[in-house]
Amino acid sequence: MSAAGSPPAGGAGPVRPSGLLDVLRVASVVLDTEGRIVLWSPQAEELFGYGAQEALGRYAARIMVHERHLDLVSELFAEVMRTGQSWAGVFPIRRKDGGTRLVEFRNSRLTDDRGKVYALGLAVDRSTVRRLEQDVALSARVVDQSPVGLAVLDTDLRYVSVNPALERINGTPAEDHLGRTVRQVLPLVDAEVLEAAAHRVLATGTPFVDRSTTGRTPADPDKEHAWSVSLYRLENSLGTTLGVAVSVEDITERYRANAEAEAARRRLAVIADATARIGTTLDLERTAGELVHVAVPELADEAAVDLLDAVVQGRRSTLGPAEPAVMRALAVRGPPSGEVLAAADPPGQVARYAPDRLITECVRTGLPVMVPRAKDEDLARIARGPEAAALLARAGVHSYLAVPLIARGEVLGTLDLTRTRNPRPFDEDDLLLARELASRAAMQIDNARWYQNARDTALTLQRSLLPSHPPVTRGLEVASRYQPAGATSEVGGDWFDVIPLEDGRTALVVGDVMGSGIAAAATMGRLRTATRTLASLALDPAVLLEHLDRITADLDQPIATCVYVVHDACERRCAIANAGHLPPARLRPGHAPELLELPTGVPLGVGGVGFTTTEVELAPGDRLVLYTDGLVETRRHPLDERLDRLLALLDHPGDSLEEVCDLLLRTLHEPDNSDDVALLIARATPPAD
Repeated sequence: MSAAGSPPAGGAGPVRPSGLLDVLRVASVVLDTEGRIVLWSPQAEELFGYGAQEALGRYAARIMVHERHLDLVSELFAEVMRTGQSWAGVFPIRRKDGGTRLVEFRNSRLTDDRGKVYALGLAVDRSTVRRLEQDVALSARVVDQSPVGLAVLDTDLRYVSVNPALERINGTPAEDHLGRTVRQVLPLVDAEVLEAAAHRVLATGTPFVDRSTTGRTPADPDKEHAWSVSLYRLENSLGTTLGVAVSVEDITERYRANAEAEAARRRLAVIADATARIGTTLDLERTAGELVHVAVPELADEAAVDLLDAVVQGRRSTLGPAEPAVMRALAVRGPPSGEVLAAADPPGQVARYAPDRLITECVRTGLPVMVPRAKDEDLARIARGPEAAALLARAGVHSYLAVPLIARGEVLGTLDLTRTRNPRPFDEDDLLLARELASRAAMQIDNARWYQNARDTALTLQRSLLPSHPPVTRGLEVASRYQPAGATSEVGGDWFDVIPLEDGRTALVVGDVMGSGIAAAATMGRLRTATRTLASLALDPAVLLEHLDRITADLDQPIATCVYVVHDACERRCAIANAGHLPPARLRPGHAPELLELPTGVPLGVGGVGFTTTEVELAPGDRLVLYTDGLVETRRHPLDERLDRLLALLDHPGDSLEEVCDLLLRTLHEPDNSDDVALLIARATPPAD
């Protein structure tokens, strides 16, 4: 077995040797007391050029040393043999080929077990030693003066060497590193990840390059730092693994700059998301809900929007120093089963907050309120009462931020934010983002609340102008409905009326003023009044519509559709005229529901076109269904398809009129429909009724 594979003493198993001696190519020569060569290594053959057979038995000085150095060498050899003192020096040697080379010698005396004395000479080419010295010096200088922290870990990942830069970075002297692991030297750094990476580097030889890590060190324990760490496996020239080389560069400033850039990017993304998502409708509660959906989880773990109740009702509100804030909760978002939601006011509830509460301070001053690290006394001022404060404490609320919602110079309410899961407290960057969100949302909320107030006013007017009528009148049983447009649409001008006439007759009217809002509702009211007045004159339906046509031309909303029906209980007939309206549906026992074939006519207000009266039979038990287009028209379906759907739903003669009204509205009128609906169903009864 070769020396490289020989087991060490003690049977510990084979250990691969260092490759340093192979780099130096150390030549070994043993001389007897007379200076003859008795042992000659292969490296000596390489260095001096003589083979072993040529060198053995010859005087070393004759073949190794130049003639002019013979006396000096002989004297030094005798001194070593006489005193036993080792000697070292550099001599030019003579090679077999006649060339010379500077060689560094180490000479010492040897004694064998019989007392015989020999001289051992170790020789290395001087240029090889110099090159190695330069490499070591350069490496040492680079390591010592490098601004990058450098270290060597052994195969057990314990520090072997540390350069001054790493001492400064870690805040620990080099001697306190040696023999210890990373986690022992730096307990505030995530050493587990680094050690796992180092084990992979040792096992695979694949470098771990430029990986970022963060933590705190004894050099700066109060501040988070970031480092770029690289790990490389160290091997000697024979491939033996010596350990791991570590380079550490402090990139805290770059890390913070990147973090700030990422935070700015995140803010822009959130703001862009808010711009796209907030204010998609003019519904107040939905707009507030869109705001909290943007805020959670990007900015907070829980969010709530509360408006001053006076603001919701359309009044301005100014709070004095001792006045409480009466708030109406509009939206709240957070973990479904969390205590924070239990502590929050449910949407729609009106709550009174004492003058010392933080939400009151926010709406009174119009300034943000931020509590980065909330204590128990802070939670008491955040919550409305002690029970809510206890819920916030159990939920782990540790940071709070309230920003005012301000639009057109008026404080509307607040956006309230808390953190429970996110361990980071609110900071100035969060405040900046929250204010931007609140600023953008406040205008949308203000638009929604004014729209809602205007819509409520129009709806109140609309309902006040619609008739109340008995369920049975002059041979007819009647049921009706008015359904406003969806919450995000303005109230329209749809109306219906039931007008008792002389001689057992009854007029039925359904109409639709083009447009929406208060103007449309007002026009509807004027048309309804005019229709009732004209109906009392017992005019033919077509003539009545001609008069309405002239009246409509002078109104603010000059276009309307209308169907006018006069039912004669004695004749069991109806006279009908249509002004651009959808045809009524008739249901007769034993027959399929049908749409009446009537001349459509033109809408009221067009002028110059006459109307036609059509008579149809309506016997006892028959039903007549009048409706506005909001019941059947949608953007996604053809009108014919929707009218067929209407007839299919009417094919249930056993249902009461009230049930039919509810069925039609529930099935046909979609929640987000932008048009309102007027619906009137009449069933003919026998004259004796």
